[in-house]
Amino acid sequence: MAASSSPCVFFTTTLLLLLSISSVKLPFHPRDLLPLLPRQVSWPVLNSLNTAVDLLPTFIGSASVKNDAVEWKGACFYENKAWLELNNKSGSEFGGGTLHIKVDKAHSWTCMDIYVFVTPYRVTWDWYFASREHTMEFKEWEGKAEYEYVKQKGVSIFLMEAGMLGTLRALWDVFPLFTNTGWGENSNIAFLKNHMGANFYARPKPWVTNITTDEIHSGDLLAISKIRGRWGGFETLEKWVSGAYAGHTAVCLRDSEGKLWVGESGNENEKGEDVIAILPWEEWWEFEQTKDDSNPHIALLPLHPDYRAKFNVTAAWEYARSMDGKPYGYHNLIFSWIDTISGNYPPPLDAHLVASVMTVWSKIQPDYAANMWNEALNKRLGTEGLDLPDVLVEVEKRGSSFDELLAVPEQDDWIYSDGKSTSCIAFILEMYKEAGLFDPISSSIQVTEFTIKDAYMLKFFENNASRFPKWCNDNDDVKLPYCQILGKYRMELPGYNTMEPYPHMNEHCPSLPPKYHRPKNC
Repeated sequence: MAASSSPCVFFTTTLLLLLSISSVKLPFHPRDLLPLLPRQVSWPVLNSLNTAVDLLPTFIGSASVKNDAVEWKGACFYENKAWLELNNKSGSEFGGGTLHIKVDKAHSWTCMDIYVFVTPYRVTWDWYFASREHTMEFKEWEGKAEYEYVKQKGVSIFLMEAGMLGTLRALWDVFPLFTNTGWGENSNIAFLKNHMGANFYARPKPWVTNITTDEIHSGDLLAISKIRGRWGGFETLEKWVSGAYAGHTAVCLRDSEGKLWVGESGNENEKGEDVIAILPWEEWWEFEQTKDDSNPHIALLPLHPDYRAKFNVTAAWEYARSMDGKPYGYHNLIFSWIDTISGNYPPPLDAHLVASVMTVWSKIQPDYAANMWNEALNKRLGTEGLDLPDVLVEVEKRGSSFDELLAVPEQDDWIYSDGKSTSCIAFILEMYKEAGLFDPISSSIQVTEFTIKDAYMLKFFENNASRFPKWCNDNDDVKLPYCQILGKYRMELPGYNTMEPYPHMNEHCPSLPPKYHRPKNC
């Protein structure tokens, strides 16, 4: 065995040595040969070189007829430039164009660069292996709107910085985030550790608390973190961009007869739709323990006695019943995250990439796009019925930019085609607002601008452990400032219960990992 493995060990050692030498020009790059090694050797090395974030393209610039050629350094080719030429080879009303891309000075003979080219009306891609001038032909613009847009703004260029191998490796990293497997769970944990600095310390068993509900009150918040399956993957990415250490929430309510209920925006009904639901505690709690396959971790955040006394239960129930059965708040989901022009996008995310992703989804699932952002973008423009390309054109006509449009604060009183739109946390905070917790400044608070992190940082919750329920953290030697009731790993909520509400709270806050620094009164 030793003799047969020695060539592999020698080759691996040599490759790792070459990888560390940055000043030597080689006819190949050692990284390009890693796939030739056995999987058990190559993948640990690849794991250290590429992560799921490498799947995201980087905005290079826009090639336009109005400006000089855009120039940049690529992942493979170090000297690149692109320019756009309008023409009418098709003989159509608005013609088409040719995008010229000249690539040169490759760092090795075996590398390549992958590019994505985007207008509001189309997305295409190409890859380049040879040092020369390449062209991308746009035979015919889709109409006057695309022609005018391209004439003014050009074609956006994105680089897949990880290259072909890195992109495939990143796809391999992203895929398990959404799988309902142990592999998927471990991938989500690794992503959150690597990109947020999160800790996952195991709790002593049992991982389910034996709860007596008589110590749970109206307004108490349930913070939920899911780490596997479809919702686990979605929450991992949501946590990364927003800085929240929980990905979902629900709220407790007692009726006039003392029965305990749970209000939740994002509960799946019998048709498979995500809606707002008011469920008996027993039904909700049994599902989370026995049927939720996302491995949920749940903490109860009891209200402080002063806020519990202030909480108008009648008003809260009126609001909850008015929203029961309405759709989950997809319309404004992303806008609680984006508050600034550039301070909410973890690299390489930016507004250009957001616009490109929206463009892709608008082509693939137009109904989904209309629900997720079209209506919200129209609200910000004061328009109706514009689809994404028309929105982008309208923004340019007004002399503004798409990143400025995304940062316009959401308004709680906006009514969408299917009614008021509230995500899981907006539903709860709107209930808090109706119940009087934000008085006397409630008129200057837009709760649809709050992320889950913004919510659990509010100084609304119990700060005296002696008043916690008797069963709170009773099996854990680490006494958290809240009551974790489910989950293998100890839940973290950095900044918990530290911030007094103030007017226009959370309307202009950055959220960049890994520190997620928050300026005062943003």
